[in-house]
Amino acid sequence: MGEFWPVADVLAYLAGSWHTERSVRDLASEESGHFSGTTVFGPLDEGGLLSRESGTFTWQGVPRPAERTLRYRAGSTPGTADVRFADGRPFHGLDLTSGRHTADHPCAADLYRGEFTVLGEDRWRSVWRVRGPAKDLVLTTDYTREPAAALRP
Repeated sequence: MGEFWPVADVLAYLAGSWHTERSVRDLASEESGHFSGTTVFGPLDEGGLLSRESGTFTWQGVPRPAERTLRYRAGSTPGTADVRFADGRPFHGLDLTSGRHTADHPCAADLYRGEFTVLGEDRWRSVWRVRGPAKDLVLTTDYTREPAAALRP
């Protein structure tokens, strides 16, 4: 995949609007799906960023609207982030100072393991591997920064 792109401050890097493409593969059933949309990282009143993802998720040929909201707050060390679900529950830490980070999130009997890589000034990727008694998934998401003109009304 090439060299990683170190990020001194993950919150500053993520701020703005990103085109989002995600593939979802169910390794057990061999089904696959696709999400296409936008993720906007905007300011939170109490500091940090609010991530709002919206678009269309297609599964088994059926497209449906999909959205997700996450909260990114400053992490315990400079340049890192603490990622939480919209309701405030902890999700994972995020440290991209080396350009790459791995995080685990246990969810009931399943384990979500995410690998985040920064591919350049305007591109990054997350790959979540989900394993558990009822899940065997790979979710690969590519983010490409949208031009600043796209943010204007």
